[in-house]
Amino acid sequence: MFKSVFAALAVGLIASSSLLAQITKPVSAPSDERLGLYAITAKRIYVSPDRVLDNATLLVRDGKVIDVGVGIRIPAGAVQVDALEQTIVPAFIDPISSYGQPEVKAGERNWYKVQYDTKTEGPFAWNEALKSEYDAAANFSIDTKRAEALRKLGYGAVLAHRPDGISRGAAAVVALSEKPVQEALLKPKAAHVLSFSKGTSFQSYPNSLMGMIALLRQTYLDAAWYTKTGRAEERNLSLEAWQDLQSAPQIFAVGDELEAVRALKLGAEFGKKYILFGDGDAYQRLDAFQSGQRFIVPLNFPDAYDVSDPYDSRMVDYTDMLHWELADANAAYLSKAGHRVALTLEKLGDKEKEFFERLDRVRGAGLTDIELLRALTVTPANYLGVSDQLGTLDKGRIANFTVIDGWPLKKGSEVYQTWVQGEPYSIKAIEPKLEAGNYYLDIDGDQRYTLRLDEEQKAKVSVGGDTTFYEAKFSRSADRVTLSFPQDTSKGALLIRLSGQRDGQDNWSGMGLNSAGQWVAWSARYDDQMLVGDAPAKDKAATQKTASAQVAMLPELPKPFTSYGTLVLPKGENFVVRGATVWTNEAEGILQTADVYVTNGKISRVGTDLNVPGGTTEVDGTGKHLTSGIIDEHSHIAISRGVNEGSQESTAEVRIGDVINSEDVNIYRHLAGGVTAIQQLHGSANPIGGQSALIKLRWGHLPDKLKIEGADGFIKFALGENVKQSNWGVGNTRYPQTRMGVEQVFDDYFTRAAAYAKTRAANPNTRRDLDLEAIAEILNRERFITCHSYRQSEINMLMKVTERHGFNVNTFTHILEGYKVADKMAKHGVGASTFSDWWAYKFEVWDAIPENGAIMHEQGVTVAFNSDDAELGRRLNQEAGKAVQFGGLSEEDAWKFVTLNPAKLLHLDDRMGSIKAGKDADLVLWNAHPMSVYALAEKTWVDGVRYFDRDEMKQRRASLERERNRLAQAMLADKNAGKRTQPVEAKGGEHWHCDSEY
Repeated sequence: MFKSVFAALAVGLIASSSLLAQITKPVSAPSDERLGLYAITAKRIYVSPDRVLDNATLLVRDGKVIDVGVGIRIPAGAVQVDALEQTIVPAFIDPISSYGQPEVKAGERNWYKVQYDTKTEGPFAWNEALKSEYDAAANFSIDTKRAEALRKLGYGAVLAHRPDGISRGAAAVVALSEKPVQEALLKPKAAHVLSFSKGTSFQSYPNSLMGMIALLRQTYLDAAWYTKTGRAEERNLSLEAWQDLQSAPQIFAVGDELEAVRALKLGAEFGKKYILFGDGDAYQRLDAFQSGQRFIVPLNFPDAYDVSDPYDSRMVDYTDMLHWELADANAAYLSKAGHRVALTLEKLGDKEKEFFERLDRVRGAGLTDIELLRALTVTPANYLGVSDQLGTLDKGRIANFTVIDGWPLKKGSEVYQTWVQGEPYSIKAIEPKLEAGNYYLDIDGDQRYTLRLDEEQKAKVSVGGDTTFYEAKFSRSADRVTLSFPQDTSKGALLIRLSGQRDGQDNWSGMGLNSAGQWVAWSARYDDQMLVGDAPAKDKAATQKTASAQVAMLPELPKPFTSYGTLVLPKGENFVVRGATVWTNEAEGILQTADVYVTNGKISRVGTDLNVPGGTTEVDGTGKHLTSGIIDEHSHIAISRGVNEGSQESTAEVRIGDVINSEDVNIYRHLAGGVTAIQQLHGSANPIGGQSALIKLRWGHLPDKLKIEGADGFIKFALGENVKQSNWGVGNTRYPQTRMGVEQVFDDYFTRAAAYAKTRAANPNTRRDLDLEAIAEILNRERFITCHSYRQSEINMLMKVTERHGFNVNTFTHILEGYKVADKMAKHGVGASTFSDWWAYKFEVWDAIPENGAIMHEQGVTVAFNSDDAELGRRLNQEAGKAVQFGGLSEEDAWKFVTLNPAKLLHLDDRMGSIKAGKDADLVLWNAHPMSVYALAEKTWVDGVRYFDRDEMKQRRASLERERNRLAQAMLADKNAGKRTQPVEAKGGEHWHCDSEY
């Protein structure tokens, strides 16, 4: 029946209903004003994911659902469509796409000149990565080719946005119909989309992730100021558009799971609840999200790596290997943790053809059938505020639905039609399925065969009474069938080829050629009682269906999701280290055969033969050395997407604390080197850099848990070749270009910050400037300067500038000419964090000497040795020994260069840096003299929690090797099965230095 009406629908009603609905457009003759009234009867209708009707009818009029139910009356004149063996589900909704939007094209970049100002003309945002004025609805056009491709997958509507910029502006919900845009547009300004990507902007700022976060923070503040008082001072259409969009759903496109954490933290600061569109790895940090978080989950599961070459396989990061195995369980992990999940095609690219297979993988990984359908329909409709129009087939909803061969979808599933706004788009003719099971196959009356047809309409044949089934090629078009199969199992066996047509519901007959090329008559008759070899195909299929419906068991995940992660985070305990050589860094000096007792994360007592309560863990320190943890005053490990925001002469608004990478394996490696705390510094690309982060190396915890509670704020300044861009090449015109200009930058910003603070105090409605706000904190001694420096002239200059403005520099770092001005430094009260023996790596370092640290120390300067390097940071214990070797310092004073002295420079010496009752139990047990090149840290405690144990590390390493081999074997199995693989490419990781480009 369907075939008889569908042709008429295609040529008549689709066009006519569009004409009728175009109220504002004149109608030309000849016209057709028939209403679009349909009655679609299906084997099963999912009104919503949890409301299912069998043998039901769906009534549609004028593009809307007017009724749905079992046995409902079909109105006179309705076009009846029979889908008696098919299933109807609400059409899918993609909650993030670029459908119907202009292609994103970057303009030409001038490689000979850095772009500091926006090139966007008009009264818009100062930064062209902010495109909040962009309106997807105003720029929307029907893309018939793309719409057809999406409908073939069962989609009826999408959220369209232009994926360009940090603020991407207003997105719109549009239907995938071929109606005029005025009708296909369902909801303009349906969402505000943000990201941590500049997109096509060539403007220099921001060039780091922390800069992007700072720009968003400043924009939120600017928008609030503009709404309150700023409109009287300037007219900014970008800020007006930004404010207009604040009541819409806020979708944030992020990269890895930590970017999701950062986005949520930003949102919490400004009262925003973002819908997170991630990269498919949010499951890796389930502990970061509060229950009920909204996610848009891509289906971009990675291909296996080609690990055929054992040396290549060593270059594949364990995190990537494990993610390959677990990526398809992302949605299941999130759902079972109480979060809301919607699925998207975005990021699939040319792999969209695997859509049904990937849905099946998601279901197989643990998402239930109902959850899967909800993730494609109800949830995205709720996210976008269109649940009154889309997502279900309740009365009054837009008639967006899909006719499929059953639910849930799987590899090989068929979409027959997708109806959009009440109009049918045919993908495949609706035909009754042939019954799955066994058939008697008679060929020319002289031999009996058994034909077996499974639920996916794939065929196998057995000859005579043999229980061996051969693969057969079977195809069908309407009532016509063709079948071919080998006459036996021998290699190159000749084929029997049959062609015929349906003869009754489950009987076929026709003519064909046997293996000798002779014409024969044949017939097939269904018999569900026939048993051949094993259970009939029908029963077997039922068994398989039951098995696939079982809920997958999701494995526990390591924290962090990387090498040396752990399933259970370590906890603190009360313990005593017995009989060790204890380097107290206090007046008691180095104690021989002493005990240290720790309770509740603090050092409780230090002495000999301490009496401790029963149940206290005993650690044998005989023949070993116990020290306080090493503190690195100048480190760049565990920072994401850039250490330098050098795009402007001052970027005091950016914060390393926003981009702490808690998953960086260098944290674990530093613990193995006895390091317990670090200062994460901004680089040295500009005179006034960003705010630093002081963290303890609490391996496995989230970024904010690493931060040292109550620590003072610090900021990075810089002098010398880097900030005046000596080696930046042609085209860099950023001020300053000379050392004189650097001084003027400091004077200018200190002067303006003082004026800013005064104005803000007098008038709280003054626009907040995060850059000047941070510099004002320096003037108020609420934030302290750590300054990258080399030459004595500039060291003197900065001390004089700060004295003129009423404060002192806290620390000069690098300071390889510090020995020349050590007396002046001591008088100023500034400390030094230097290298032990680095020199001659650039011109301004030529006068460096290895005695530098010792000379400054002898002049009364607090001196520390730092790393500035991920590799050196694990060996600072040996760096301390160089102060003895080159400078003749005592071992105790030299050891303080990497423990107590950096604690003093960071204002933390009341809490750490020595072994004293009441201080934090940041301790390291060494197997030898701590400054020996042979010394190894056996155990490292942070706040009394043992985050590193060398014996445990060996066990983890062995387990890791077994895991890597298991995953590699699984990848090889994929390759051998003919599945797609990707080549191995070495990943260097993010190892920053002061002069790193970003």
